[in-house]
Amino acid sequence: MKPLPSKLKPFFTPGARVVETGESAWRLEISPGIRNRYRVAQLDDYGSAPRRAFPWQPPFHLELHSRASDPAIPGTWGFGLWNDPFSMTLLSGAEVLRLPALPNAVWFFHATPPSYLSLRDDLPAQGWLAATFRSAPLPPSLLALSAPALPLLAVPPTVRWVRRQARRFVNQDATQIAVDVTLWHHYCLDWQATQVTFLVDDQVVLETAVSPLGPLGLVVWVDNQYLTFDPTGRVRFGTLPYLGPAWIEVRELLCLTSP
Repeated sequence: MKPLPSKLKPFFTPGARVVETGESAWRLEISPGIRNRYRVAQLDDYGSAPRRAFPWQPPFHLELHSRASDPAIPGTWGFGLWNDPFSMTLLSGAEVLRLPALPNAVWFFHATPPSYLSLRDDLPAQGWLAATFRSAPLPPSLLALSAPALPLLAVPPTVRWVRRQARRFVNQDATQIAVDVTLWHHYCLDWQATQVTFLVDDQVVLETAVSPLGPLGLVVWVDNQYLTFDPTGRVRFGTLPYLGPAWIEVRELLCLTSP
């Protein structure tokens, strides 16, 4: 394995900022704000590239130190790898257009209620998680054809049926991480083609055979967004208000991969 620089570039909306605080060290912050205004501060290394040009495949190792301003920042935050399945930066006016895709991700992920991001009822869907998604490689054009059926997601029985059927195409694993996220911790993820291992402060918190399909992009972010897709059949999404500034800090970020 050899170290590789990750060409991380900042992206942020009005009311947010990304500040480089040192070598391989950043502070990502969103300001206080009202509901119905999306705010995100993000670092990523895929920009407007098509998914096929995302930079990372296994074997891949990521490690960094991180802390957060609050254990319950309204919205989501985290770091790791994903395929940006819904081109989320479109919400803030970025000039990125990718067709929807099923999720592939390996990351440390935090979500506060009302977010509920799990297709399986036996896995945690909120809080501070180590999580993976591996999805069947369905053509994005096929998913795009399903767009006219989206209004049916307002019907709870339909949503419950969709969740059950989606498990045939999307495999996932996750575990809750019991640490104080406001303190500095050392996070590692090791992504192999057939296994993923997550460590916090050099202790294994999850080993799973649910390894995502690449290529994936590296992302570090904090935002005030939520998405609910829960067992009762509710589908909701939107933004959450926050009374004080919300931030995460990362430092000593290192990517390793085979030559």
